[in-house]
Amino acid sequence: MKRRLAALAATSLSLLGAPAVAQDAIRYVAANCANCHGTDGYSAGGAGMPGLAGLSRTYFVEQMNAFRTGARQATVMHQISKGYTDDQISRLADYFATKKAK
Repeated sequence: MKRRLAALAATSLSLLGAPAVAQDAIRYVAANCANCHGTDGYSAGGAGMPGLAGLSRTYFVEQMNAFRTGARQATVMHQISKGYTDDQISRLADYFATKKAK
């Protein structure tokens, strides 16, 4: 029953396809990044983690793919990056690119 409800919810969200729904959905995904990179990609500074806000879309995607393949070394990002689909990475890149860097 739970599996059916989860599938129905996922299908419903994907069928909606409205930009506002998609933007809200990616904000929830981006919230995972906040643990290290700050809320909405604004690093707290001095924390040792770079901010994501304002990064170019191309650079973000390139770096995530480099983490996934191991071309860029990291403590945990090589594992975290593998948990995202190409579409999620693309949407995250768009999301952070719209934020103004501080």
